[in-house]
Amino acid sequence: MEHLIGASRRARGSRAWLLFVSVAAALPAFAAPAPVDGAAAPVQVPLWPGPAPGSQGLSLAQRIVERSADPALPDRYADGIAAPSLTVYRPAHPDGRALLVVPGGGYQRVVLDKEGTALVPAFAEAGGLTLFVLQYRLPGEGHRDARDVPLADTQRAMRLIRRRAAEWGVDAGSVGVMGFSAGGHVAASLATRHREQVYAPVDAADGLDARPAYVLLVYPVIDMGAHAHPGSRQELLGDAPDAASVRAYSLQNRVDAATPPVFLLHAQDDDVVPVENSLLFEAALREAGIGHETHLYAHGGHGFGVRAARGTLALWPQLALAWIHEQAPPGPARMKD
Repeated sequence: MEHLIGASRRARGSRAWLLFVSVAAALPAFAAPAPVDGAAAPVQVPLWPGPAPGSQGLSLAQRIVERSADPALPDRYADGIAAPSLTVYRPAHPDGRALLVVPGGGYQRVVLDKEGTALVPAFAEAGGLTLFVLQYRLPGEGHRDARDVPLADTQRAMRLIRRRAAEWGVDAGSVGVMGFSAGGHVAASLATRHREQVYAPVDAADGLDARPAYVLLVYPVIDMGAHAHPGSRQELLGDAPDAASVRAYSLQNRVDAATPPVFLLHAQDDDVVPVENSLLFEAALREAGIGHETHLYAHGGHGFGVRAARGTLALWPQLALAWIHEQAPPGPARMKD
C-alpha cells in the first residue's frame, strides 16, 4: 500500500469513469501463477448474484495495472471495481482449512499479487490452506453507503465460502481472514463488526454467520485518529470526518467479547502505517480477554508481504501457519485426494 495522500478520488465514482483507458487492458484480470502438480487451477468467483448492494446503476471501468517489469514477480493492482470477486486457490493437498485474504492498497486500489498471489506458495502449496483472495469495492468510487462497502463485500465473501464449503472441500468452521495494511482494516472490521447488517440479504448465503474463526492482521490500518494512515482515512471517511466517525472506524474501539482470536504482525520502523495501530488493537484485545499473538520486528518497513521480508521476518508465514493450526485443527471436510 503506497503512502499516497492527496485530493479525494470520490468524484471518480461518477459515470466519467467510463472514459478511463486501462494501461494494461491486455492483461487478464487475474494472471495467477501456474498451479503446482495436483493443485487445481485458480477460479474467479463473483461475490454477488447481480449488482452489488450500493452499486446498482454505477458505471465503473475496471483497470488492472501492472507495475513490475519482471514477469516472474508480477505486481498488479485493480481499481474501478463494481463487481467484487473471489479468486480461489486450492492446493494439491488441502487440509480442510481456508483463509480469506484481503489485500491492501490504501483504500485506493486492491493489490493483487504481493499481498495476494504471492501468498500461494507458503500458505496454499506448503501450508495446505485453500486461499480465497478478495477483490473488494473501494469507498472512493461512488458507491452508496461507501464507508461500509468493503465490509459488505468481506461479510458476503465469508458467507459465500461457508455456503459453498463442501464444493471447495473446506470446513466451514475453519475459515479465517487475513488482511494487509488497509486490507487489515477491512479484515479487522469483519472481526469486530461481523454481526452488523451493512447490506440487505440477497440469497440463502446471507443467512450464514460472517464471524471468521480467526484473524491475521499484517501491518494493519486500525486507527483513524492520531495514528491514522492519512490516505486510508481520507478515502474511507473524507477530508474532514467528525469525531464520531473517527471513533467508530477506529477499530480498537470495536473489540468486544465476540471478537475472534487475532495474530498481529508489524515492523516498528513502518513509516506508512505506524506500529501504534497494532499496539492499540492489541491493548483492546487484552482488555477484552481475546486470545491473540503479537509479533513486532525492529526492521521491515511497510508492505513487505512475503517477497520483501528479510532475516527472521521472512519466517512469519511459518509462524502464522503454526498459529492457524492451533486455532483451527483440520476439520471433517478434509480432502482425501
